[in-house]
Amino acid sequence: MAERRHLNVTVWNEHVHERREPSVSKIYPDGMHAPIVEGLRRELAGAVTVRVATLDEPEHGLTSALLADTDVLTWWGHAAHDQVADEVVERVFSRVLDGMGIVVLHSGHHSKIFKRLMGTSCSLIWRSDPAASASSSGPSAPRIRSPPGCPSPSSSPTRRCTASSSTSRRRTSSCS
Repeated sequence: MAERRHLNVTVWNEHVHERREPSVSKIYPDGMHAPIVEGLRRELAGAVTVRVATLDEPEHGLTSALLADTDVLTWWGHAAHDQVADEVVERVFSRVLDGMGIVVLHSGHHSKIFKRLMGTSCSLIWRSDPAASASSSGPSAPRIRSPPGCPSPSSSPTRRCTASSSTSRRRTSSCS
């Protein structure tokens, strides 16, 4: 059996809900990041070093030095996406392009870093939204909004629109 490579994992958490909401604090008295850390340590044992960084720390805990020593970053966000400094987002973005892994959790699809990595707004249209297409698969299936200049799939079902971001940091949108 091959020997496991040692991983340096940084668990990032807004750490907002568990301090703001008593019901959440009751479930996560040590923060929502605590069960993530515990699970990583339990499952990977001696093959992982886990560190925690939170929004309220200087540079949100994501200094250049810490990121340089991080193999995988987990990102838990929900209510404070707008509070993350753009310079920190760019720092994380650059590290991901350099090879650091990132696992975006919970409502992270609206985090600045996820939007930056995806090169789109990452806004979702839910079937319950009157503007959404009736062709969604499932009662709550999400749909990504079409890139600017491309028609909505519901108005042109035979056209496909894509938005992409390449490692050269050039974004493209196209309709076919």
